[in-house]
Amino acid sequence: MKNVTLRQLKVFEAVARHLSFSRAAAELHLTQPAVSMQVHSLEEDAGLPLTDQIGKKIFLTHAGAELARHARVIAQQLRTADEALAAIRGVRGGQLKIGVVSTAKYFAPRLLAAFRAGHPGIELHLGVHNREKIVRQLADNEIDLAIMGRPPAELNTVADAFAANSLVFIAAPDHPLAARRRIAPSTLAQESFLIREPGSGTRSAMERFFAEHEVALGHTFEASSNETIKQAVMAGMGIAFISSRTIELELAVGKLVILHVTGTPIVRQWHLVRHAEMRPFPLADAFRKFLCEEGAGLMDEKVVVSSVAAKHPPRHRGKD
Repeated sequence: MKNVTLRQLKVFEAVARHLSFSRAAAELHLTQPAVSMQVHSLEEDAGLPLTDQIGKKIFLTHAGAELARHARVIAQQLRTADEALAAIRGVRGGQLKIGVVSTAKYFAPRLLAAFRAGHPGIELHLGVHNREKIVRQLADNEIDLAIMGRPPAELNTVADAFAANSLVFIAAPDHPLAARRRIAPSTLAQESFLIREPGSGTRSAMERFFAEHEVALGHTFEASSNETIKQAVMAGMGIAFISSRTIELELAVGKLVILHVTGTPIVRQWHLVRHAEMRPFPLADAFRKFLCEEGAGLMDEKVVVSSVAAKHPPRHRGKD
């Protein structure tokens, strides 16, 4: 592959990411025939087919998936070099790709907005997915950093804790357990539970909690988002286990309550995670320092506002 050019790799990386020649062409401001020609030339240099087409769909071959992974690493290394040179020149700019687990979407935009305010020339890309996909994106070098709870054990990463993550049981205000001051974990065995999908960090933490207390759940309903779970709990379908960061508004207006279950809240940490084999470039390192120094404070500002609102709810006059 000594004759492969960076341009070919850049074009192929875009095709592999989009699984589309036309979308890759649009991103790179090229014609579709030009993109096809670059990929075909790369296949000749590699001596293997890199893509397959079935109908109108494009798929990567095994060789294509492997080369795409290396192309992303090379692109990352070039970006790291560019960032380092820009820092030497005093240029305030660059690009940062951040993935966050779905539970973190309630506070991540606030942190990114605060960071960008101090770095107005940067370009931020934010993706929100479940834990399983975020870990896969880290492994494939599709993102620079990830915000998640527990760092993945299955991947060699470097993680920095920057804020507390309290996990609690919640119910509707009129639920029979809502007025109880001390609830044994075994009491929850007969309750209907709204739970996240497999691969969710919150679900894994809940399963560990019940395993430690030798509690087997009876009735469960699976949902793929915290919003769906909150709406179902408010509708009286059952109770749930969730990060307190996701329910600040609902607590403030009295739509949900935290159950006083013995052994909770379970306090974990939010982490900023990067692949250990990827050298952090200046902008990524600046974001890491920012989160470690200011992240917890920025997140707690919202918690204070919600707590005050919960203690002093608005008064309604007249009849509804």
